[in-house]
Amino acid sequence: MKQSVLRVLYRELRRIWLNPRYFIIMTLGIAFTFVFFSTITKEGQPKRLSVAVVDMDGSYLSRRICHEINATPGVKVAAVYNNHTEARKAMQRGDIFAFYEIPKGTYNDLLQFRSPHFVLYVNSAYMLAGTLSYKQLATMGMLATGAVQREVYRKKGYNDEQIMGLIQPIEYDTRNIGNPWINYGNYLMTTLIPAVIAFLVLMHTAYVIARERQEKTVKSWLRRAGNNTLYALIGKMIPYTVWYTLLCLLANLIMFGPMGFPLEGSWMLLVVSSILLIFAAQCAGCFIACAIPDPPLTMGISALYSAMSFSLSGFSFPVESMPRFFYSFSWLYPIRHYFRNFSDIAIYGNGFSICWPRLCALMAFGILLILGAYLLHWQQMREKRLSVQHVKTDVL
Repeated sequence: MKQSVLRVLYRELRRIWLNPRYFIIMTLGIAFTFVFFSTITKEGQPKRLSVAVVDMDGSYLSRRICHEINATPGVKVAAVYNNHTEARKAMQRGDIFAFYEIPKGTYNDLLQFRSPHFVLYVNSAYMLAGTLSYKQLATMGMLATGAVQREVYRKKGYNDEQIMGLIQPIEYDTRNIGNPWINYGNYLMTTLIPAVIAFLVLMHTAYVIARERQEKTVKSWLRRAGNNTLYALIGKMIPYTVWYTLLCLLANLIMFGPMGFPLEGSWMLLVVSSILLIFAAQCAGCFIACAIPDPPLTMGISALYSAMSFSLSGFSFPVESMPRFFYSFSWLYPIRHYFRNFSDIAIYGNGFSICWPRLCALMAFGILLILGAYLLHWQQMREKRLSVQHVKTDVL
């Protein structure tokens, strides 16, 4: 076994040395993804999002509201309009993400103890920008309402303690577990970077096997392994396993080191989970490449399988809220098990007693490697039988 695997390993290292462009492209793809997301999420979350105010009142109160909205760190007042149509057109152009509409006579209604109605319009087509704009403006609206109520109650003779009891009878203390800074870099990078690495590992693994078929070098490859397809696959995977594992560990070291992302649990347990993620992705890639003899179709199925993993991993949309069929289907993706382990280790600080079922699930993807080796062996035997039949037919 050892000599067979080593012969295939030397052969694969030589192929990488003679034709390194795909290996380099995959590595640069991971590096670019890391740099890209670390750059755009450097501030934690988007700041100074453009919003607008439709001021149809033109009073001291409306100008004060505009000033207080502009002083909010999350948004900036890009424009003040006099009518709804101009603000709507600006939102349709993408110049602003939300706008407040202050109706005419608002200040007079407050002086006469009537309740004016503010309208908040948010462009939810931009999910992150729309959500943050809504949160900031809704909070600002509540604060402005409270400030007006406070002035009214003061004129009625109430003291500040009584006023706070009337304005906010119940006080909430919100605690964000795992990400108290609401840092989108912490949310995105710690889950998306391993997902991208798993995606590229699977695609690259499928490609290097499909390339053997395309170049018609499968027989030469298998001879190096003593015609043992399992040894041939293991020897071919080893250099990529080592390299992509090092890249994944380097990314984790940077995120949990200099970038300061929180890690409540064991670093070694996260390392084991990362190694098993690379292994599981490679096993899935080997199975797809061995099961589908056609190289273009192999790459197409690999891309489809990998692309669906982003949706079915659970970090963008809860899998439990999906239809039952898709919930069951999500367990066929390595990144799903890794993401659950990451949440338990990095956020909740859980240990091996909680994470071992997902570690076993990642190791279970090794079955795909064995199945892939069997399918590759069956295909080679079938081609051999067909070639013998053709020879006999030609002789007759």
